Amino acid sequence: MKIVELDGYAANPGDISWDGLKELGELTIYPRTAPEEVVERAKEADAILINKVNITEAVLEQLPKLKYIGVLATGYNVVDVEAAHKRGVVVTNIPSYSTESVVQMTFAHIFNITNQVAHYGDASRQGRWSANPDFCYWDTPLMELSGKTLGIVGLGHIGQRVAAIAHQFGMDVFAVTSKDAMSLPKGIQKTTLDGLLGVADIISLHSPLKRTTTISLTPRRLAVCERVLSSLTRRVVRWSTSKPLPTRSSRAIWLAMEPTSWSRSHRARIVRSSPNPTPT
Repeated sequence: MKIVELDGYAANPGDISWDGLKELGELTIYPRTAPEEVVERAKEADAILINKVNITEAVLEQLPKLKYIGVLATGYNVVDVEAAHKRGVVVTNIPSYSTESVVQMTFAHIFNITNQVAHYGDASRQGRWSANPDFCYWDTPLMELSGKTLGIVGLGHIGQRVAAIAHQFGMDVFAVTSKDAMSLPKGIQKTTLDGLLGVADIISLHSPLKRTTTISLTPRRLAVCERVLSSLTRRVVRWSTSKPLPTRSSRAIWLAMEPTSWSRSHRARIVRSSPNPTPT
């Protein structure tokens, strides 16, 4: 059996061994593979392993020997699963390997916004705290998680762990989920997306990137949305307006995206829309 790993550096930059895979067949490892190199490198493979290399229907058509695609990650949106199944190609992923690290990063984003640790670290180094006449120096809004409401979209392994930790901080938790309301863990209330936007102080998105999980944040929805939007997900967030949002309100929504969701890790400040926008 010929096995080809197309972007091995992402999974193994050199700190673990590939020997286990070598026992299964003839293994070829490429640290990285450009889109135009995929077919040439995988054309003789019975099995390919990928992380972020896209395997489209057009690519699959040129890989007649392929029987298996192993996605060494949780998100499998990089594979045209329907096209693979039509050709009898098995596709697998690793659904729970990163749960704890993603949950940790979720709260890192939230604390970065609520506590502004980097900001105050910079301010201290610049002498602004020591020069302050009062002991307590702050120039951003003070926000504690206790008593706040967390809204979660997507209640899989990660969403449920985020909810459990939120409870430890004294937060109320609402969720948009396909799960039945009676089967939800204790302390999680099921609601709709519009209902979530209306009650949540913080919204955290935890669902796979699919056509059916794209959400649309229209001006109407933004008008009822509260302070923080933390996204650790491969969900597409679509801003459904081609015009700048009205700026009558001073409140803001903070968007903290996972690096793989957009082209690079960044934070965007979206000025909250008018209380009475025109729906699109």
